[in-house]
Amino acid sequence: MSGIVFYATENHDAVVEFYRDRLGMELWLEQPDCTILEHGNLLIGFCDRDRTDDCGIVTFLYPDRAGVDAAHDRLADVAREEPHRNPTYDIYQFFATDPDGRTVECQAFLSDDVELP
Repeated sequence: MSGIVFYATENHDAVVEFYRDRLGMELWLEQPDCTILEHGNLLIGFCDRDRTDDCGIVTFLYPDRAGVDAAHDRLADVAREEPHRNPTYDIYQFFATDPDGRTVECQAFLSDDVELP
């Protein structure tokens, strides 16, 4: 079983370009007014609308700190903070903002008990 999260966007082309060029997502399916992108098992659809859904957090998982650091290098101009350890969740993370104002998180689990799907 799998699923897709859809977001309405007034900035379809800029948002799709951001997620493809800066976060490495790939085209999964192009529809008349929606572009569905994939990154591992994450599927996100961005649909051209007259409003923008900017709630929630889109989280990208990386296998290690180096992956998070590389993402931060690509997103430095929109990052809200430097990558850091979050002891509450035992993760290494940072937050950034996409062209719609949506929160993007890049993180790696530090525990060996967590395996990425």
